[in-house]
Amino acid sequence: MKRVGFFRSIQLKFVLIYVLLILFAMQIIGVYFVKELEDKLITNFKTSLQERVNLLEYNLREEMLKERTEETLTLEQDIQRILEDFMAPDVSEVRVIDQRSRIIGTSDPNRQGIIGQRVTDIAVKRTLSFGAEEDRMYIDEQSNKRIWVYTSPIISNREVIGAVYLIGKVENVYTQMNQINEILFTGTALALVATAILGVLLARTITRPITDMRRQAVALGRGNFSRKVKVYGQDEIGELAITFNNLTKRLQEAQATTEGERRKLSSVLSYMTDGVVATDRKGRVILINEPAARLLNVSRETVISQPITSVLGLEEEYSFDDLLNEQDSVILDYGADDQPYILRANFSVIQKETGFVNGLIAVLHDITEQEKIEAERREFVTNVSHELRTPLTTMRSYLEALAEGAWQDPDIAPHFLEVTQTETERMIRLVNDLLQLSKFDSRDYQLAKKDVDFTEFFNKIIDRFEMTKSQEVTFKRQLPRYPIYVEIDTDKLTQVIDNIISNAMKYSPEGGQLTFKVEENTDNIKVSIRDQGMGIPKKNINRIFERFYRVDRARSRKMGGTGLGLAIAKEIVTAHGGHIWATSTEGKGTTICFTLPYELPQEDDWS
Repeated sequence: MKRVGFFRSIQLKFVLIYVLLILFAMQIIGVYFVKELEDKLITNFKTSLQERVNLLEYNLREEMLKERTEETLTLEQDIQRILEDFMAPDVSEVRVIDQRSRIIGTSDPNRQGIIGQRVTDIAVKRTLSFGAEEDRMYIDEQSNKRIWVYTSPIISNREVIGAVYLIGKVENVYTQMNQINEILFTGTALALVATAILGVLLARTITRPITDMRRQAVALGRGNFSRKVKVYGQDEIGELAITFNNLTKRLQEAQATTEGERRKLSSVLSYMTDGVVATDRKGRVILINEPAARLLNVSRETVISQPITSVLGLEEEYSFDDLLNEQDSVILDYGADDQPYILRANFSVIQKETGFVNGLIAVLHDITEQEKIEAERREFVTNVSHELRTPLTTMRSYLEALAEGAWQDPDIAPHFLEVTQTETERMIRLVNDLLQLSKFDSRDYQLAKKDVDFTEFFNKIIDRFEMTKSQEVTFKRQLPRYPIYVEIDTDKLTQVIDNIISNAMKYSPEGGQLTFKVEENTDNIKVSIRDQGMGIPKKNINRIFERFYRVDRARSRKMGGTGLGLAIAKEIVTAHGGHIWATSTEGKGTTICFTLPYELPQEDDWS
C-alpha cells in the first residue's frame, strides 16, 4: 500500500486539534488560578485585619490596666476614643468585651445602647475561657452579604482580661473577584468562539468522510448495499473509505448467500413432517416450525423465549443440562386414558469447533399409531396364544388319559374322543377366523358384490335360524314388505348376520324374543338385531368389536366362541362402506346395528 505523506496524513490534523485542546485547557487552568487568587485575597484580608486587631489589643490592654482618677476619662470613654480611631472601610463593627462577658465599647455609633449588655455568643465565651482566637464566615441575614467575624483575646500576664469582637466586610473581596471573573469570562468566551470557528474548519476535513461512512453503515443496517462511500483524499481516512466500500461489497455477497441458505432452511423446516424446536445456549426456544407447534398444540408466538423443558413438559424430570447429555430418545406421553398421544423426541447439541455449546435442537415424531399398533400386536399375540393354549391343554390331558388305557374303557373313551374332536374343531374355527382377518388386513382383498333384494335375503337367513333353533325364543320381524336392492357380497354379509344372530340366541334366555328390523334412509339402510339377554356394561360396549375381546370370557369360551366374530363382522361391514355399532342396557338386552350404502330408486322418466 502506498505510504501516506505527513502533510496529507490524519496525524497532522490531530496535532492541530490537540493544539486547540491545549488552548482550551489553559482556560481551565485560568479557572484554577482564579480560585487560588480568591483564597489568597481572603487570606490577605484576614491577615490585614488580624494585624490591626493586634495593635488594637495593645492599646486596649494599656487602657484597661491604667489606674483612673476622678479627673481622667472613664474606661468606656477611652475605649470609645480608641475604637473611633480604629474604624476603616473594610470593618463593619468592633466590640470590646471585658472578662465578665460585658460589652464595654463598640465602634458603631448607632449601637451604643448595647454597652453594658452581656454577650451570649459561644465564640466569645470560648475566647474568654480558653484565650483562643475564633473566626467564622457567613451571610448576614439583614444585609444578605458575606461577613467575617473574628474574636481575639486581650491577655495580660497570661490572663484573659477581655476580648475584641470584629465584624469584617469580606463581601468587598468577593466583589473584586466577581469583577475579575467577568473579565476572565469575557476572555474565555472570545477564546471559545475563536476555537469553535477554527475547530469547525479543521474538523470538517475529518468528519465529512466519517459522516458519509456513518450514513453508509446505517444503510447497511437497513439492508441497502447499493450506496458507496465517497473518497475525499489519500490519507488514512481515504484508505478507510476504500476498505469500507470493499467490505460493503463482501457483505452484500455474504448477505445474498445467507438469505439463500435461510430460505432453503425455512423451506425445509416448513415442509418437514417432523417437528423441530431449536434453543439458544440457555435453553430458551428461538425457533419452532409449524409441525412442532401442531404436535405440541401450542402457538409459535407463545413458546418463543420459553425454556424448552417447560414447552415439552419435562421440567420435573429433566434440566436443560440433562437434555444436552441425553443420548437416547425421550418419550413424551400427552395422552389420556381413552385417547393415547405419544411423541418421541431426539436431541442434538449445536456446538462450535471449540466445543462451546450454542444451543439444542429437538426433533419430534408422532409415534402414537406405532405404539397403538405395537400394543395391539402384543395383545393379539397374547390372545392367540391364550386361545390356542386352552384347547391344546385340554386335548393333551384327554389324549394322555387315552394313552394310559382309558381308550379301553367303553364308557369313558367315547366322551374323551368327543371332547378332543370338539376342541380340534374349535382350533380349526379359530385358525379360519384368523386367516379371514388376515385377508381383510391385506390391501388387495376384493368383495364379490352384486345387487340383491335385501328384504328377501334377510328373511331367508331368519327363516333358517327359526327352523333350526333349539331353545324357546320367538322371532319378531319389522321388515319392509317391498324389495330393497343393495350391492353386497352375499357370502360375507351372511357371515355377519349369522354371527350376530348366533350371539343373540346364545345370550337370550328361555322365552326371550329377538327383534329384526330394517330401516330405509336417504343414503343407507339400517339393520338392527335386538335380544333380551343380560346386556353389556356401558364401559365395555365400545370394545366388543375388538379382536379376542369378550365381556364374559368364561361363558364365551364355554359356548365355543373364538372372540373374533364381531371383529370379522366389523371388517366386512366396513369393507362394504357401512358402519357397525352396539347399544345395550344391562338386564334388558343388546342391539347390534349396522348400515349399508343404499340409493333410493329414482322415478322412471319414461312414460
